[in-house]
Formats: sequence, structure tokens, C-alpha cells
Amino acid sequence: MTKRRNADGSEVRYYQLAENTWDAARGCAVAKVVHNFGRADQVDGDMLRRLAKSILRIFGGEESTTAGVVGDVRIHDTRTYGGVYVLAALWKELGIDTVLLERDARDFAQDAGKQTTEEAAKTFERALFLMVANRCLSPCSKLYCWEQWLREEVFLPSAQDLQLHHLYLAMDFFEEHKAVVEKAIYFKMADLMNADVDLIFYDTTSLHFEIEEEDEIEREKRAREYAPLRKRGYSKNGRDDAPQIVVGLAVTRDGLPVRSWVFSGETSDVTTVEKVKEDLRGWRLGRCVFVGDAGMNSEDNRRKLALGNGKYILAARMRAGDEVTNEVLARPGRYKTVRDNLRVKEVIVGDGERRRRYVVCHNPAEQKRQREHRAKVIKELEAELATMRTRADGKLSQRARELTTSGRYGRYLRETERGELLVSRAAIHDEERYDGKWVITSNDDTLTSEDLALGYKQLLRVEECWRQLKSGLNMRPVFHYRPWRIQAHVSIAVLALLLERIAEIRTGETWRNLAARLEKIQVVEYDRGEARIQQTTEVRPEAVELLRKLKVALPPKIHSVGPVPGNAPAPTSTADRSDPDRADDDERHAGPRADANERPRTDDDAPTSPPSPASPLGETATAPEEPPPSA
Repeated sequence: MTKRRNADGSEVRYYQLAENTWDAARGCAVAKVVHNFGRADQVDGDMLRRLAKSILRIFGGEESTTAGVVGDVRIHDTRTYGGVYVLAALWKELGIDTVLLERDARDFAQDAGKQTTEEAAKTFERALFLMVANRCLSPCSKLYCWEQWLREEVFLPSAQDLQLHHLYLAMDFFEEHKAVVEKAIYFKMADLMNADVDLIFYDTTSLHFEIEEEDEIEREKRAREYAPLRKRGYSKNGRDDAPQIVVGLAVTRDGLPVRSWVFSGETSDVTTVEKVKEDLRGWRLGRCVFVGDAGMNSEDNRRKLALGNGKYILAARMRAGDEVTNEVLARPGRYKTVRDNLRVKEVIVGDGERRRRYVVCHNPAEQKRQREHRAKVIKELEAELATMRTRADGKLSQRARELTTSGRYGRYLRETERGELLVSRAAIHDEERYDGKWVITSNDDTLTSEDLALGYKQLLRVEECWRQLKSGLNMRPVFHYRPWRIQAHVSIAVLALLLERIAEIRTGETWRNLAARLEKIQVVEYDRGEARIQQTTEVRPEAVELLRKLKVALPPKIHSVGPVPGNAPAPTSTADRSDPDRADDDERHAGPRADANERPRTDDDAPTSPPSPASPLGETATAPEEPPPSA
């Protein structure tokens, strides 16, 4: 811009396009006018801005949108984006969004405050993705997910209009269509990942609740009866004092989830097999072999699994005192080496149609470890017995009774007629029979003993999935008491596990490491001049390579460009708390939070759901509410 002063003292300003050129004679840079735009008071400023943007759009590449805006940069906010961006790509690649949008949501539209079933389905699809992504990246309660994580931590604009009750309604919607959705996702996953479904591994675990009373009454939801779920039973995590549920999971040999089940807490493992086989019938699993641990092995289950030419590989109990203990383990014969740490020996019991095929597996390294551990335990026990004295009345002391009932020492003790405790050498010799061994049985004669042993060892895939669900995905604590919400919570965690496993298989890295690396991809919201811009941070070369392995395209550079909001207050992330009785948050009644990883909040802090928009009938639609369970 140049200035010219007139004779009358007035000053006129001119806009000119100039460039600096080097004048060798003068030894300095000289401004050279390229074009005169005219007087400043007559030039169309908007026209110049459009011209500048057009030039930058052609020659400036990706930086055109931001470079054409004049003004100082003021950072407004930053949010994580890489993890949720990758999960969204996998979600779409599996067709989960399409499957959910095709489901009928007319029964939920009014409660969600939506005019059409399509709007309701779209809202529930976004809510379910939000909960799955949260489970993968920062697992927490549904309340925290909506109130804090979505509003302040992650960049997910497609879910910003969600209300808290939409999340709970989405869980109800998912549970109602669970069978169809899981089947559709399975077929897409099997085709996409070329999954090997010849072997289906199944196992169960237990999830306890921090409550005192069991569920006693049946509940009804949309003409469907739900039996009480939270019951006391055999706990696999040592919490026999608390009510629990039993969760079943079927996975492929690559650890890809096929389907999940939720059973009452008092359900034993052997009674779940019939339900699992019935639900998987018609899934076109090909030549499917069911693989389960000893808890699934019973005569009735073997008969049911064999129906319809079904095949199975099951572990057998070695200490039950049956034919496995007395015949299979006692049968002489040479082992065949499969690997350095695995030997197998096939044993046939019976003849004809009643013949039973067993494979005794032996791990020499595990045998050595168990014997060294037993020697250490015996040494500790002998030192403890040396300090004890026999009572005059011949009865055991309190410490002696504790030793006999101990799971660590009790099996190696025997009591004499005089009330003395001694180390039982016979018990030690009997335990040595089982060192490093396990026994499996199968009705599939086409599989060799080596195939059976290696196939069963892959059952550890399910154990890895349980660890990932409980530790990484924080499947518990569960903040729900309604049976259908509990089932939906488990299904959401398993769906999150599926996305994680696909990412792990493609990259060869753990999801924990992947999430940490993807967290560096963020979205920055900043003001420049009169424009507010949302832009992705620069993707580093290592992140580009990671996205290539994941088969995910690079994220968009610019997300939005708009005017800077006026002095209007920023939208709040919490709803009106004036009426706590309207909250559709069954997390209130699920018991106290006892997880150290959970956010430091109490369930009484749950916000109420905001009033929903008017329904098509002109009434205010609110989230469905049920009375809390009686104490």
C-alpha cells in the first residue's frame, strides 16, 4: 500500500501488487510494482480476498484455505483424532454402519425424539460407534463417555448432537437386533479378513458386580421376558461373595470374535454348549470343529456336539478318577515329538462305535517347572511343620488346620493317629503323574494327534481375548442393572475387541501401542483473522506407514472453515440437573464403582437427560424409565 498527499493536505492510499527484486548496482532489494489495483477507498476488498484464495487454491496446495486468511493465529482447542479416525474407517469397512441403518428403529423413534425411523437409526448408529470407540481408546462409563470424553477430549463432530438418553436407547436398539447384526458382521469380517473358521474356540468367564443382593425378579422389555442375570455362582476371578454373570465367547484361530453370549451367574460351563451350538447353526461355518476346555466336557455335551456330524476337540479332566485317570494316563507307549516343548501319544479306549479317542500331550519344559515349584513348596512346608508342636489332646492346632485346608500345602499333608502332620510322599508321587501333561479327546478321525494337540493349544486365543476385554477394554465394572443393558454392554465390548483384533492382525502390533501412536494425530481448532478453522496436525512419516498397514487413507487436512463465533457463550456439555428423577441412567443402581482406573465420579453426579424434541404426536418424548430395583 502506498500513500500520496494532496495539495489540500488530504491523504490518498493505493493498493499495489509488488515484489522485491535484487538491484546489483545499488546492492539492495528494490520494490517493483507488478499491478496497480487503484485507490483503497474504491477497491472491492472481498474481490481481492477471492482473488487471493483462487491463486492459492491453484498454486498453494493444501495450505490454500488457511494461508488465504489474514490475521494472527489463536489456538482455540486441540483434540485427539487418530484413533477414532482409524476405528471409524474399520467400522465402515466392516459395513457395521450399513447393517445398523438397515434395522427397523420405529419402536424407538418417539423415545429418541426423532420424526422418522431413518433418523432414529442414524442417531443410534452414531451412539453405538461412540461407545465402541470409547471402549477402545478410553474405556469409561456411558455417562463419562457422553459428558466428558465426547465433549472435551475426542474429535467426533458427527456425534456432537447426541444426548445421554440416545446412548441408552442405542443399547436397547442394539440388543433387540443383536442376532441379525452379529451374523451380518461375522460374514463381512470372514470375507474381509479371509478368516479361517474351521476351528471355533469357545470359553466362558465371569464378571462380578459390586452389589450385595442377587436379582430375583424377571423383567420385561418390549414383550420379551428377561430372566434374572446377576446371581452368585462359581467365580473364575475369585469373587464368590458377589453376584455375577457368565459370559461366553466364540473366536476364530486368529482371535477374531464370532459371537458372544451372556448367561445367569449361576450357570455352569457344561450347560452353555447346547445354546452356543444352536445359535451358530446356519452361520455357514464350513467344516467347523468346536474347541473347548475341560469345563465343557460332559457325556451329554459330547453327544450334542456330535449331532449333525458335528466335530469337537475337548480337554478331559485328569483327576476325576474315571477312565482318563485309570486307563489313559496309565497306558504305556512312546511319545511322538511334535515340537521342542510338545510330545503326543494317542490312546484308544473301547471298540467299535463306542470307541473313544484320546491324545495325551506332554510338555517337558512345563514338567520341569512344576517339579521345581513343588520342591520349593515342600521345602516351605517342612520348615513350617518343624516349628509346630503336637497338642496333648491329639487335636490339631489352629495353624495346623489352616495348613490342611490350604490350597498350596493341603494336598501334600497327611495326619497320623496321634494328630501329627507329616508330608505325604504318596501324594507327591501321585502329583508327579500329571506334571506337564494334559489330555484331549475328539470325535474327528481325520485330524492327526498332532493336529488335535496344536488345535487345542490355540484355545489360548480365547484367554488372550478375555485378558484384552477385562484389562484393555475394561469390560467391568458394569454400571447397569437392566438385563438387556448388561447384554448390550458385553456386545459393545466384543465389537470393540473385533476392531482392535483387525488392527492388530494388519499391523502385527498390539492395540495399546497402536493407540499410543495414533494419539499423535490430532485436530487443532484455531482462529485466524475472522475465520475459525479445524485442521488435522501434520501426519508424520511413521504414522503414514502405520495407516498404510491398516489400509486406511490419510485423514483430511481441513475439516471446517467458518466465521469466528460472536460473543455468544460456548455450549455447555452438561444437561440441566434440576430434576434428578428424570435421569435415564441405570448406572445409578449398579452398585458402587470399585475400579481404580475409573474416573473419580460418583453415580449420584449423573446429569439428567435433557428434554427430547417434540414427538410426532406433539408430546414431549423422554427416555424410557423404569423404577430402580428394590433394596
